[in-house]
Amino acid sequence: MSAVTSQPNHPDHLSPENPEATPAQGPVLVVDYGAQYAQLIARRVREADVYSEIVPHTMSTQEILAKGPSALILSGGPSSVWAEGAPQRDAALFEAGVPVFGICYGFQVMAQALGGTVAKTGMREYGSTDVAVDVTGGAEPASILDQTPASQTVWMSHGDSVTAAPDGFEVLASSAGAPVAAFVDATRKLAGVQWHPEVRHTEFGQQVLRNFLFGIAGLKPTWSTENIIDREVARIREQVGEGRAICGLSGGVDSAVAAALVQQAIGDRLTCVLVDHGLMRQDEVEQVEQDFVAATGVNLHIAREADRFLGALSGVTDPETKRKIIGREFIRAFEAAEAQVLLEASSEGARVGYLVQGTLYPDIVESGGGEGASTIKSHHNVGGLPEDLEFELVEPLRELFKDEVREVGRQLGLPETIVGRQPFPGPGLGIRIIGEVTEHRLDILRRADAIARAELTAAGLDDEVWQMPVVLLADVHSVGVQGDGRTYGHPIVLRPVSSEDAMTADWSRLPSELLARISNRITNEVEEINRVVLDVTSKPPGTIEWE
Repeated sequence: MSAVTSQPNHPDHLSPENPEATPAQGPVLVVDYGAQYAQLIARRVREADVYSEIVPHTMSTQEILAKGPSALILSGGPSSVWAEGAPQRDAALFEAGVPVFGICYGFQVMAQALGGTVAKTGMREYGSTDVAVDVTGGAEPASILDQTPASQTVWMSHGDSVTAAPDGFEVLASSAGAPVAAFVDATRKLAGVQWHPEVRHTEFGQQVLRNFLFGIAGLKPTWSTENIIDREVARIREQVGEGRAICGLSGGVDSAVAAALVQQAIGDRLTCVLVDHGLMRQDEVEQVEQDFVAATGVNLHIAREADRFLGALSGVTDPETKRKIIGREFIRAFEAAEAQVLLEASSEGARVGYLVQGTLYPDIVESGGGEGASTIKSHHNVGGLPEDLEFELVEPLRELFKDEVREVGRQLGLPETIVGRQPFPGPGLGIRIIGEVTEHRLDILRRADAIARAELTAAGLDDEVWQMPVVLLADVHSVGVQGDGRTYGHPIVLRPVSSEDAMTADWSRLPSELLARISNRITNEVEEINRVVLDVTSKPPGTIEWE
C-alpha cells in the first residue's frame, strides 16, 4: 500500500459526538509561495486560537474559495515577482470578499495584482530592520498596526520593494529599503506587510497577525487543542474503519502522543511495537515500557532487533544512507512483528494494515515535503520509507509542531514524564555517531549521553534546553593525557539548543560550571573519550542533529 497524505478539516468538523455539526467559521488558509516558514504562519494563527491550514500557491482561486475560508494569508517565498515563471495571483482572489493579508512575497503579489508598483530598488533588506509607522496622514493603523509603536524592529528578507500602493490602499509604514512596508484597504479588508510577522525576531509580529485576524477579518478565537484531538480521532476512525493498526514507539514524545490518539480512536485494535534496534539511549527500552504502558494500558510488543540493524549498518558511514537503511529496517521489523501481533490479537485472522507514525511538520519540511521547499535531509519516517511499503500510514501529528504535540499529550492525560521528554530522533544514536555504527561505539555514546543528560537534569535546565544531542566523532581521534600517559581517544560533541519548534534554533548558553562537570565526568568515566567540545552553531546554518 502507498503512504496516505490527508488534509485537515475545518476546526468545527463533523465529530463523532455531533455528526451534524457545521463549521461556525471556515479556516484561515495560508497560501504557500514556497517559504519554509509557511507552516510557522499557520502556527502563529493557531496560537491566536484560530484554525489554519496550508494550501499550495498552485491551487486556483476557484479551488481556494471552494474551501470556504474565513480569511487568507499569502506567505513569503524565494522568488522575485519579476522572475520568469514566478508564482502570481489573479485579482479575482482579492475581489471575492474574503479578507486577505500578504506577507513579504505575498505582500508584493497583492500589490502587483491590484495595480500597485513593485520595483527592483537595489535596496535589499535582510534580517533585523527598523520600520517607521505613519499615523499622521489619516491612516487607520488600528486596522493592522494597532498597539504597536511608531518605530519598531522587524525581520525583513526581500530584494524587490513596493514603491506605490494600489488605489484605495493607505500606506502605514516604511523602511530604508521599502517605501511601502505596510498598507491597508479597510473597506475591502485587504492588508499586508513587507516584513515577516510570524518570526520571533519581529517585535510585534503576533500583534500584527492578531490585528488582521480580529480587527480586519473579524474572526472569533474558537480553536484549541481539543479541536485537534476531536478532528484527528474522527479522521483516524474514517481512515482505519474496522481495521487494525500497529504503532512504532521510539521512546519520544511524538510516537507516544500519536499512539494515544489512535488508541482513543480505535481502542484495542491498536498494538504498539517498540523496536529495540540497539540504537536507543541507556535504559530507554525499560523506561518506555514502564511509563507508557502505565499511562495508557496499551498492548505493547517489544521486538528485539538489534542484530538486524547493526548488521544492515555494518560498514556504512554516509549519513543519508544510514537514515534510509534505518527507515527500511524499521518497516521490515514491523512486517516481521505483524505475525506475532496477530497471534496476540483477540480477533483471529485480522490483518494489521495500518502503520502509525509520529511524523511532525518539521520532518515534512526538511524532507522536501513543503510546496517549493528544498530537501535538507530525509527522515526515517518520511524520506526513508521503502517504496514497497506494505502498510498504509496513519500520521495524526503530520500538521503539528512539537509544542502543539506536547499540549495534545497533556489533554490526552499522558504524564509529564512522557510529554516533557526532550526530542529524540527515530534513527536514534545511529545518526549521532559520525562514522560506522558498531556495538562498541554505541556503548561509548550511551555512557557519555547518560552523563550529560543526568547533569542537565540535576542543574534543573531540562525545561530551558530544547534538546541536547551528544555526538560521537567515531572516525576522529585526538591526543590527550590521562593518568600521566598519552591517549588517543575520541572527541564527544555537546549540542545543547534552544528552540520553539525545531524549524530554527540557537545554541543554549549553559553555565560554565555545568559544562565543566559534564566534561570532567565524561572524560573520567568513559575511558575511550579524552576530549569534550561544545557546538555553538545556530540553525540555520546547522541542523540540530549532525546527520
